[in-house]
Amino acid sequence: MTTTTLHHRGSAAIASGRVTFGRVLHAEWIKFWSLRSTAYLLLATVATMVGLGTLSAWGLTAAMDDGHPVTDAMIHALPSGGLTFGQLLIGALAVLFVSAEYASGMIQGTMTTVPARTPVLAAKALIVAAVSYTVGTGSALLTYAAVQPLLRPDGLDFALSTEGVAGSIARTGLYLALVALLALALGALLRNSAGGIVTLSALLLVLPTALSVISGDLAAEIAEYLPSNAGNQLVAIEIADDALTQLQGGVVMGAWALVPLLAAAVLLKRRDV
Repeated sequence: MTTTTLHHRGSAAIASGRVTFGRVLHAEWIKFWSLRSTAYLLLATVATMVGLGTLSAWGLTAAMDDGHPVTDAMIHALPSGGLTFGQLLIGALAVLFVSAEYASGMIQGTMTTVPARTPVLAAKALIVAAVSYTVGTGSALLTYAAVQPLLRPDGLDFALSTEGVAGSIARTGLYLALVALLALALGALLRNSAGGIVTLSALLLVLPTALSVISGDLAAEIAEYLPSNAGNQLVAIEIADDALTQLQGGVVMGAWALVPLLAAAVLLKRRDV
């Protein structure tokens, strides 16, 4: 069954009666899973997060065997150890969810069926946020389970009930959901897959790296409020005295997701499709 057929089926379901948000959500859900990239990118996100977390655990045990200090904070942060690259994959999926519809021209049919337009963006946002949260939290839990056998021989294994661990795992899912919303907004604003993914990568990786090599308090202060750095504070278990707290990191990351999403909603109403 082709993507176009699935799209027409979802549109027909809406067109058969009054356009409600539930019908729009159902149509967008069909479109989300009809993208061939959806399953691949979700599986790649899980594999990347679990794989990198497991490699990090192996690295910590090797470091300890070599006499290097290993702290509890380093060990307890392992479930979220694959976020650096996992966020790029889930972000790419969110960009494609909206930009692919512009590339194929299907967006015209969507907006004709739903002339209010903003319910379409809201439905896409709800879907990518829910899926990303589930994948992020699930991947962190799988990573937790995968690293325990590696840590146990050195007595480094820890319970899920260890202070801060369960909360960090849940916030890992929250962070991925916020990244997905930011990526969705970029896809809607730029209407281009490559442009959205490159811009997201610049925000999450390139800009923080560039600022990290610049000396001075101003660069450090700016870097602290970039999405990935704020996200690291959101999922952190231990917080340094002069750093953003988990709540502050979440608020900053939430603003990075919400402001572009609101801008996308406004432009969606004003621009031609």
